[in-house]
Amino acid sequence: MTGGSRGIGRAIAERFAAAGHKVAATSRSGEAPTGVLGVECDITDPGQVEAAFTQIEAAHGPVEILVANAGITKDTLVLRMSDEDWQSVIDTNLTGSFRVAKRAVRPMIRQRFGRIIFISSVVGLLGSPGQVNYAASKAGLLGLARSLAREIGSRGVTANVVAPGYIETDMTAVLDDDLVQGYKKQIPVGRLGDVSDVTAAVEFLASDQAGYITGAQIPVDGGLGMGH
Repeated sequence: MTGGSRGIGRAIAERFAAAGHKVAATSRSGEAPTGVLGVECDITDPGQVEAAFTQIEAAHGPVEILVANAGITKDTLVLRMSDEDWQSVIDTNLTGSFRVAKRAVRPMIRQRFGRIIFISSVVGLLGSPGQVNYAASKAGLLGLARSLAREIGSRGVTANVVAPGYIETDMTAVLDDDLVQGYKKQIPVGRLGDVSDVTAAVEFLASDQAGYITGAQIPVDGGLGMGH
C-alpha cells in the first residue's frame, strides 16, 4: 500500500498484517508499522515507483492487493492557489495513484486475481471551499477506478474506491473543539469516524467475499455525503 507511515494508511497496514497478509507500505520516509515492510518511495517519481515494486516483489512476491492511499493537501482559496499548489496535489493524489495501479495491474491479470482500492474522500464529491485541488484529485479516483473496472474485470481484478469522511486521527486531534462540534452537527450519525471504520471497509473490498463488487465507491462518512 502507499502512504502507510501514519494515519489511516498506517491503520490499514496494521489491520492487514494482523490478518496474516504479507504487507509492504511505501512512504517518503520509508517508515512502517512493526511487521510491515517499509519501502521509501515518492510516488510522483516513476523510477522510485518501479524500484519500490521491484523491492516488494523480491520480498513478498507479486502484489495481489493494492491500496492507493498516499495523498497530500495544499489548501487555499482558488484566487490564491498557485499552479504549484494545484499540480503537486494532482501529481501525488491522482497521477501517483494511476502510476502504482498501472504497475500493479499486469501481474494481477497474469494471476487472474487482484484487488485495487483507492482511498478517496467525501470531499471528492461533496466539495469543500479552499480545496479545489484536493477535491478534484479525489473525485478523479472514481473515474480512474471505474474505467479500470471495465478494462480488467473479466480478468478477476476489481477496482473500487473507499471515501472516508471526518475520521479521528492525529490531524483532527489538533482541531479546535468548536470546529469539531460543527462537523459533528453535519454528520447524521453524530460523531467523527474511527480509523477502524475505514480499515474494515478496505479489508472487506480486498476479500474473496467482495469479488463481485467493482467500480463502486463506498462512503465511510457517517452519512455526511449522502446523495453525492
